[in-house]
Amino acid sequence: MPFKSYLEALNKEFENHKYGENPAELYEPISYIMSLGGKRLRPLLTLMSANLWLYNWQKVLKPAMAVEVFHNFTLMHDDIMDQAPLRRGQQTVHEKWNTNTAILSGDVMLVAAYELLGFAEDRHFKLVVKRFNKTAAEVCEGQQLDMVFATKADVKKEDYIEMIRLKTSVLLGFAMELGGILADADEDSVRLLNEIGVNLGLGFQLNDDILDVYADPEKFGKQVGGDIIENKKTWLLLDAIEKAKGTEDGKKLEAWLKKKKFDATEKVEAIRGIYDKFEIRAEAEAEAKKYFEKAAEALNKLAVSEDKKVLIRSFAEQLEKREN
Repeated sequence: MPFKSYLEALNKEFENHKYGENPAELYEPISYIMSLGGKRLRPLLTLMSANLWLYNWQKVLKPAMAVEVFHNFTLMHDDIMDQAPLRRGQQTVHEKWNTNTAILSGDVMLVAAYELLGFAEDRHFKLVVKRFNKTAAEVCEGQQLDMVFATKADVKKEDYIEMIRLKTSVLLGFAMELGGILADADEDSVRLLNEIGVNLGLGFQLNDDILDVYADPEKFGKQVGGDIIENKKTWLLLDAIEKAKGTEDGKKLEAWLKKKKFDATEKVEAIRGIYDKFEIRAEAEAEAKKYFEKAAEALNKLAVSEDKKVLIRSFAEQLEKREN
């Protein structure tokens, strides 16, 4: 079963799904952000996980969609908090409409996610909602930590890992365990699916941070060096601060971080040069690889035949080697 079949089925469901009609100003922004695409990683993981036990994976399409709707709800609100002008190369909802509309439409998206989860069979529904609620709260905790880190001076690399675990990774973990729950997998398998997803999420986010600094601009799809320009406390920056402490490069790095007015290109080149000197990219790649390996170890423990694991292995490899 190639990824394409899952993706085509998901896209068709999203195209045909109605979030509501009146007032149009409330529902049009939802259709708009959902039409901007994205990788659909989370619902794909749900479908692939369910298909480890189910032949009729189509029966979990609607609950799988819930994960993507929730993810886009968080993006809509994140864009407001970050005052971001663009999302996937297009105007953000608060820019295209206004902030109040974006807040309210986002709220309705959360309701829509619960509605889609309601397509789970009755015997699964209570557990699915319990696990989703825990995950949703953790995503909000991660977002709050991300905002705290913006002004906190003593952020450590382990703090950053915990923040991205909450903000990004737990939703991938839930996406995979959701597939297992809906396919009547045993508790140990569901736990392992969550472990696989969380570790894939950590590796995915660390790779995203690396790409933000080193990607080919034509393949990346957004501004390379954006995290550097914003002084975002990524694993790379925190590692560089740690490695360069007490050196001339450390002083240069600190000076760049304090500058209010600067040439963006010059800043990116200067800080990338410090990263290169202290081999930060290689360290970050090794850190990301560690989490992809943990995901592979958990997948190895999963009590299903090896031929059924092939697609998830292939998907994980694509996440690890992606260039955008």
